[in-house]
Amino acid sequence: MAPTPHTRRSLLGSSLAVPVGLALSGALAAPAFAVTGKAPALALSGRPSALWGAQSGEITAHSATVWTRSDRPARMCVETSPSDSFRYGVRRHDGPFLGPATDFTGITTLRDLPPGRQIHYRVLLADPADPRRTSEPVRGTFRTTPVSRRDDVRFLWSGDLAGQGWGINPDLGGYRVFEEMRLRDPDFVLFSGDTIYADGPIQASVARPDGSVWRNVTTTEKDKVAETLAEFRGNFRYNLLDHNLREFNAQVPVLAQWDDHEVRNNWYPGQLIEDPRYTVKDIDTLAARARQAFGEYFPVTDLRGGRAEGRMYRVMRHGPLLDVFVLDMRTYRDANSPGTQTHDPIGILGAEQLAWLKRELSRSRATWKVIAADMPLGIVVPDGAANFEAVAQGDPGAPLGRELQIAELLRHIKHQRITGTLWLTADVHYTAANHYAPERAAFTDFAPFWEFVSGPIGAGGFPAGRLDATFGPRTAYVQSAPVANMSPAENPPYYGEVSIDGGSGELTVRLRRQGGGVLFTTTLQPGRVGQP
Repeated sequence: MAPTPHTRRSLLGSSLAVPVGLALSGALAAPAFAVTGKAPALALSGRPSALWGAQSGEITAHSATVWTRSDRPARMCVETSPSDSFRYGVRRHDGPFLGPATDFTGITTLRDLPPGRQIHYRVLLADPADPRRTSEPVRGTFRTTPVSRRDDVRFLWSGDLAGQGWGINPDLGGYRVFEEMRLRDPDFVLFSGDTIYADGPIQASVARPDGSVWRNVTTTEKDKVAETLAEFRGNFRYNLLDHNLREFNAQVPVLAQWDDHEVRNNWYPGQLIEDPRYTVKDIDTLAARARQAFGEYFPVTDLRGGRAEGRMYRVMRHGPLLDVFVLDMRTYRDANSPGTQTHDPIGILGAEQLAWLKRELSRSRATWKVIAADMPLGIVVPDGAANFEAVAQGDPGAPLGRELQIAELLRHIKHQRITGTLWLTADVHYTAANHYAPERAAFTDFAPFWEFVSGPIGAGGFPAGRLDATFGPRTAYVQSAPVANMSPAENPPYYGEVSIDGGSGELTVRLRRQGGGVLFTTTLQPGRVGQP
């Protein structure tokens, strides 16, 4: 029997190291944490504290959402000003009560903001029993979206954080890639899924192939796979122990989507778990808990409180130049299979989401329409020996299985003469630029387009996957790890950058790597298909 190939998915459940003691530097702990070994329970002082920082999101021309977490019950308030000194123009925005029902997290919507301006904010937490006792302010900033086509737009994207057992390493200064990304000063970041690894425990140390040891910050919730709501919440709190990420969040608004590892590797609705690490065998129960925690730890209004009617897929309109269509390729999919069916109405998006996407793309008047997919289109992603996890299933012929749904979408884009579409994704733990063209494809009723891949931002690196020829992809650039599950120290994180020039309308994509600058660049013209 041939050996089973190692992929980032097959390595998830493997044991990575023998634990050792760990002493953390103060810079890596949240403010006021004194961490040695595992992060301890907090000793409450005289007033509330927002130790996990602040985030902003849902940015429009006139509004935004600000998130924080308190260390105890508190009332949230946000003050805004056009000046970072807060010496003039200060406005107060009253927020909610933060209590145990939402794990002491909350969001406040800021309204009546000026368009295309830098907004400075500070979050205050008040003791409900004595409003005079307030926290130290946590400061942040963001830019409201422009209303003029002359304003440039720049954003970053990547995915896959704290995967395969590679967590916050104090020897490397933690997640340093976020500091590099912060200095790029983007308008926002698109977090393309796998924002946590709920199915990936973090051990205190990981033995690397060269005999060296990778050390991790650890917490109790990361000792095992997440099953309870408290454990899913703890996975999100884990990443916020890193000061680089907290400082990044304070400056760069986040547009987050989920993929599989927010719940469990390769999950799909209705799945029953056979993994012995899990006592909860019903994936839908785990997904509901993960969904609630996701909504509590990102500034996404529609998902607060774990509401069933809230949805992950949505469109963010960033001025006249850009619409971002955030997909959910997890919640509505059919079961992973060999993908050979000739009729597949559910596919990877579900019928309702597909109809929504077609409708919103047709309505969009933005120059550029970014389709943010948490999984790639033409890269073959196996799930075991016979099934497939993404869209492609390795057969280069006419569309089958989930490819049928993508073919329908691509046909719609062509026939409706929708211009300026490109796809951004992560998931596969390497970076690539893939161009799709009908003259190379088995299915030909579509207009050429680009798909750009980035990540991981803090997880194991893996070799590049093979392409399925159904939609005619050709790789213009790829860089990947030479072997499976290389650590972020050996295979530094990847992220992508998209810039739109307000004068010409040109869109430039740059694939970047931590510490290594720009790996690949291409510029696309507005109103035209991407060049090969």
